[in-house]
Amino acid sequence: MPLIFITGPVRSGKSRFAERLARDRGGDVVFVATSQPDPNDAEWTERIARHAARRPAHWRLVETARDGAPSLAEVARDADAAQTLIVDSVGTWLAARMAPGVDPAALEAEAQIVVDALLATRAHAIVVGEEAGWGIVPEYPAGRVFRDLLGRAQQRLATGSNATYLVVAGFALDLNVAGRPIDRA
Repeated sequence: MPLIFITGPVRSGKSRFAERLARDRGGDVVFVATSQPDPNDAEWTERIARHAARRPAHWRLVETARDGAPSLAEVARDADAAQTLIVDSVGTWLAARMAPGVDPAALEAEAQIVVDALLATRAHAIVVGEEAGWGIVPEYPAGRVFRDLLGRAQQRLATGSNATYLVVAGFALDLNVAGRPIDRA
């Protein structure tokens, strides 16, 4: 099944674009929310509520960061060919997995499993990711680990996808038309 990868900076319109693609496709949509809810963070709670309010009520929600929830890899592996999965997002999935003292090699292995599952899913997958490496090199080791793991995972998703878009300031640029992956001739 096709995988569409959408990337770009924060507040660029990535999620809205992913939602539009899913609405245009129609059928059974499963919205896979990967963020870690935090009832002590009012702004984050409001952000999640705004995202939820935009989505059609008939879309099913799966929250992978909640205790007892299926993993993102399990959701991708168990998806049905008739479904559209919107995974929002790779960066919030990774952030939810980051913990003090986390072993970067173990986290990279987990990211590989997730990317492999997304690339192999039977569903029509629309995966949203964040561009975190356009700024300065993070001062703290955890920030560098996050940025590097996210970058490697998203390169694999982008080069393995059927379509890749960069969303900037509300515009979706088709990267498959604009260029080609550097590892492909």
